[in-house]
Amino acid sequence: MSQPSISVPGYSIHHRLGKGGMAEVYLATEQALQRQVALKVLLHREDAAFTQRFIKEGHTVASLQHPSIITIYRIDQLDDGRHFLAMEYLAGGDLAQYKGQRLEPARALRIVRQIASALALVHDKGLVHRDIKPGNILFRDDGTAVLSDFGVAKELQLDSELTQSGIAVGSPAYSSPEQAQCQALDARSDIYSLGVILLEMLSGHNPFRGGNYTQTLMNQLQLQAPPLPEPLGELQWLLDRMLAKDPEDRFADCHVLLASLDELQDADQDQTRLSPAVSLPPRPSRRRWLPWAVLGLVLLGVGSAGGYYWQLQQRIAGLLVLAETRLSEGRLLTPAQDNADYYFRQTLALDAGNQQASDGLQRVLQARIQQYLDLAEQRLGEGLLILPEDDSAVHYFRQVLGWEPDNLLALAGINRVAQRFIEQSEAAYARREYNLALEQVKQGLEAEPDNERLLALYDSHEQRVRQAATRPRSAQPAQQNPIKRLLNNLFD
Repeated sequence: MSQPSISVPGYSIHHRLGKGGMAEVYLATEQALQRQVALKVLLHREDAAFTQRFIKEGHTVASLQHPSIITIYRIDQLDDGRHFLAMEYLAGGDLAQYKGQRLEPARALRIVRQIASALALVHDKGLVHRDIKPGNILFRDDGTAVLSDFGVAKELQLDSELTQSGIAVGSPAYSSPEQAQCQALDARSDIYSLGVILLEMLSGHNPFRGGNYTQTLMNQLQLQAPPLPEPLGELQWLLDRMLAKDPEDRFADCHVLLASLDELQDADQDQTRLSPAVSLPPRPSRRRWLPWAVLGLVLLGVGSAGGYYWQLQQRIAGLLVLAETRLSEGRLLTPAQDNADYYFRQTLALDAGNQQASDGLQRVLQARIQQYLDLAEQRLGEGLLILPEDDSAVHYFRQVLGWEPDNLLALAGINRVAQRFIEQSEAAYARREYNLALEQVKQGLEAEPDNERLLALYDSHEQRVRQAATRPRSAQPAQQNPIKRLLNNLFD
């Protein structure tokens, strides 16, 4: 892939992290402070309305100081007039990378708590996020969940402006029923979306995702979420409240949701609290036994410490055996609490410097990278180049690049997708299907924005159309009467 064709004064651009319909994000280093940042740059400057919305996003996020809300450093313009945001770079990826995987309940609830805490501040400021989805939940290196992408956030009293057009704003697989119907939204809509995410983290599946846009919206309106498996039954009431179709039946706000999460945690602690295993012996009545008692306690302490250390080493050895076994079986992240990643991390929790566990996590990552490369190749063979958004060749190649930015197979894969669109566009030009050809070029640029051939095709499109309009179609040979042709063949 060629180097990014963008230059931002004061920043060293490394590579593109992602691209949306109106903006793209680059990984860069701020030269003055030598820190990595994410630069979100508008693709065009002509759309004044979107530019104002983009600037407002920066102002909105900058006003929200919270450990689970992404930090904005700067809002500025490029020399060509396009605006950009310099924001905190989060290297831990996003929640979408765990699609199809079941997370441990404790981890899922921790993510929900952190995002709900962030949303409580957002809602207290009179805003509603409107696009809570896995791709907008990022992670810091320490695992903290962070809410991002406030591009469609809107003040509650002004929410009807974007819904009057009859277009549902947000991501349909995570939209609330009222959002699917283009109604006015409040904080409870975000709570519903967070409930869908919690269900997906616990079950490994989003049951509302349909085969197309319309079916997905209908599912949000009509489909009741399937019950959780029995081991997770204690969380059912929480999900039922978050996923209630009627907003009046949901938690009133995120403060109430957080209080309910606290109650759930307190109840869990009550069930796991241990009572003393043995009672203390009565105090000896004669003081002459005291030195011997002290000596006995010292010896007991030494023996207990040695026994504890031995048990700890046995526990670590057992966890490593389980981790290696699950890794060999390909059980990288599932099922919950019985996978390679889980056992390696449990080992590190007991022994932070354990090299075998650290190496094991790297091997888990490499195995995941290979899985995603295989999925990317499969989607490429199926012709699913950029759609569906979260199950296409480009999606999986980009996930790999998120983990390993210099992965040559993923970089080459992105280029192969771009080449496929080049071939399809040239074929469409040959058939004089110019609109289709341009669409193929645009989709190719979605995959690889800096592809020189695609950029050249895009720049020359209007000229090719004009040249084709002045060039007469080649005359088609007159079709000969089949009977006459048969007679000629017989007597020639």
